[in-house]
Amino acid sequence: MKILVTGGAGYIGSHTCVELINAGYEIVAADNFLNSTPKAIEGVRKITAADFPFYEVDLLDEAELEKIFAEFEISCIIHFAGLKAVGESVAKPVEYYNNNINTTLNLCKLMKKYDVKRLIFSSSATVYRADSPMPLTESAELGATNPYGWTKFMCEQILRDTCQEGWAVALLRYFNPVGAHESGIIGENPSGVPNNLMPFIAQTARGLHKEVRVFGNDYDTPDGTGVRDYIHVVDLAKGHVKAVDYALKNTGCEAFNLGSGRGISVVEMLQAFERANDLKLPYSFAPRRAGDNAVSYANPEKAEKMLGFKAEKTLEDMCRDTWRFQRAVQADV
Repeated sequence: MKILVTGGAGYIGSHTCVELINAGYEIVAADNFLNSTPKAIEGVRKITAADFPFYEVDLLDEAELEKIFAEFEISCIIHFAGLKAVGESVAKPVEYYNNNINTTLNLCKLMKKYDVKRLIFSSSATVYRADSPMPLTESAELGATNPYGWTKFMCEQILRDTCQEGWAVALLRYFNPVGAHESGIIGENPSGVPNNLMPFIAQTARGLHKEVRVFGNDYDTPDGTGVRDYIHVVDLAKGHVKAVDYALKNTGCEAFNLGSGRGISVVEMLQAFERANDLKLPYSFAPRRAGDNAVSYANPEKAEKMLGFKAEKTLEDMCRDTWRFQRAVQADV
């Protein structure tokens, strides 16, 4: 009985592998290294002092993916694998629809074939309508503003329709994961120019970028910059373990917000990073980015009530752990 983690070498996937192993679960990880690196799998093994099967496979290749199902008795799947950048999805919608939807369909087909009845899906707060009242609850009206969000929306619908009697599916809508493992061994280190705020901040602090470009300072927010719900990636990973625990004991399809429940603006995050790490960051304002919402933060009460999940790490933890990992990356170059 093993947990299959697709996208296991990714940012959230690798941290979740650590927490699953810490919780006593046996895992099988799979990744195609499109937006990740084998170093993450090495890091998981180093942190946990545990070995586990790993497959380099693209989930679009159903035949190769099936080999994992044929070799192991899979009790639950955590499905991270997918393209994930909002801005890139606006520029490359066909690639996003093809990858994110067809990988999920391939998993569903193999779940039916091999009688795997439990799945935890990596969804996103981008499935909520931009005009939804804050904080967002799971009952808020759905409707994305960019292709990435629509792929998550459509995959959620596929899973709701696929969820049969006796199945358990948890749709985890997370907000903005940041931070890194406190060891500094694994963290977010995207290839190319980062699409997300925190790794760009950290790389700017390293001197890799001239400044942080803040997209939009004319939103209807206290300081004009976008407001998001940031959650430490280790808290998020522990939320996935809670979701596995839940899926092994329950049936049906449920959506859960995984967030801190607090909105932080881009400027507030920049200032928090400076305070936590005793440094200064150059930044400038740029026009709004296509597909971005002004404000998005969670009401996480359902996850606390049904999963027993609550984010515990602070904004300072997020900033300090991010910088520790980034300095380790710099030393490794």
